[in-house]
Amino acid sequence: MTLALVVRFDLPDAAAAQRFDALLGAALPAVRTEPGTHLYVPHTSDTEPLARLVYAVYADRAAHERHNAAPAMARFLRELPGLRAAVRVEELVPVPDAPRVPPV
Repeated sequence: MTLALVVRFDLPDAAAAQRFDALLGAALPAVRTEPGTHLYVPHTSDTEPLARLVYAVYADRAAHERHNAAPAMARFLRELPGLRAAVRVEELVPVPDAPRVPPV
């Protein structure tokens, strides 16, 4: 079963946001070629400039674990505690019987 996550990172200041963006940007080329990572899209917020959000869809939990263990992401995760004020992880569950919009 697929695993979909929304992760929100609240960063303490502009310097932390700049470092966060650089680390994540360096990891993205490898992330986008990971087997089992279907979608990985970082976002910013127009109303909260120190917030970063990532929407990710994995084939399953094992794919997510491989993602976190991959060298580029492991480096990002090692440096993350010094950059963030808070992190919130939401695991998304599809609404049963909800109409689906076909992918474009």
